[in-house]
Amino acid sequence: MRSRRRWLVWSAFLMPVMLLAGIAVYLEIRHAGAPIGPLDKAARSSNIAVPPYTAAPSPLPPQSISPHLIELPKLELASEFLRAWRVSGTNICGALREAGIEVSEWKAASMRNRDYECYFQRIHERDEVRPLSSTFLRVRGNEMGDIVEIRAKIVGPKVDDQGHLAPPVLRIFEIIVKQACWRDFEDALASIQSLRDVEYERFGSYLSFTREAGSENSFNFSLGLKATSDSQARTRAYFSADRWLTTTDQRIPQTSSLSAATARPDQPIALDEGASTGHNPGSSGNCG
Repeated sequence: MRSRRRWLVWSAFLMPVMLLAGIAVYLEIRHAGAPIGPLDKAARSSNIAVPPYTAAPSPLPPQSISPHLIELPKLELASEFLRAWRVSGTNICGALREAGIEVSEWKAASMRNRDYECYFQRIHERDEVRPLSSTFLRVRGNEMGDIVEIRAKIVGPKVDDQGHLAPPVLRIFEIIVKQACWRDFEDALASIQSLRDVEYERFGSYLSFTREAGSENSFNFSLGLKATSDSQARTRAYFSADRWLTTTDQRIPQTSSLSAATARPDQPIALDEGASTGHNPGSSGNCG
């Protein structure tokens, strides 16, 4: 009787469990065999990633660079450099006008002359033959604005009791020297003020203020660029733009030897100084 009662109890317990398991299996089979509706298709297709079409990259044309970019440094040029003007003819003439010096506009010297210039001339006193007291200044260059040379001449300059040049005339030389941004040349201003001869020649640039031969009361001034030594000439040739910027890549524009002062064969290259476009006539603070 006890064994029969146990069997009945286990049978009563297992029958519901088996019934529930059968129902679960039936529902799973029915769900797996059901047709896929439009929403189910969209949901399933969205999970499938289709890689976008990408064209094969086209090969780039071969690049050509100047062989000078990978040259070994030239030891003979390591300590030599040449200066260049850091101000254009238009700017320096404008700086002189801003200071009250009535120089002309930067323009062609004549219709048949490609040289450009601005100049100032003032005759203070003259006799029947020649000026006894005058001031003359000329800034000369080319149509690109590159300065070639600055020259001035003073005859019979006015001086004070100490023999110093009158401030209005000295102001001309101060503006020119400071606009050039060659600070070591500013030492020459003290000699010019005292009307003493002074000549500087450094790094291919020169400054000269000397008494005219045969005249005790006439003085000539000049400021410009000139490669004098062989090492400076080699430096100019080695660092020319035509040498370093030549390329056969059609996408890179060729540099013109007339497009900048540094590309001209008669214009030195400055390795330690940048360009300046300042207009402050009385200060060298724009020299960088």
